[in-house]
Amino acid sequence: MARQSASGSQPQFEFEPDPALEAFIEARAARIAKAQAFAWRFRLVTIETLMMAALVLAAGLALRQPTLLVLRASIMVGGGCFASGILLIGLTGAVDRATARLRLWWRGK
Repeated sequence: MARQSASGSQPQFEFEPDPALEAFIEARAARIAKAQAFAWRFRLVTIETLMMAALVLAAGLALRQPTLLVLRASIMVGGGCFASGILLIGLTGAVDRATARLRLWWRGK
């Protein structure tokens, strides 16, 4: 197949990479990815919390334990899972920021 040339009335585009535009696109994509990563982590912690609470509730009821005791245990397990998950998300963010600062400090040395 022979490639057809464009007519003289059509504009000619140059597709050479522009470093400033590439840097802008990469920075914006990184910002969006970070925001989506936080949202997904939060969703996973919430799902884990609900699953653990439901598991404790189902096990307690299957073993014919007192309903209020099982309900209280289920709420406590769910609260503990949620708190630990949020703590891990926060610690992950803190470590990420600390390593970024450490890299900047190391490069500046």
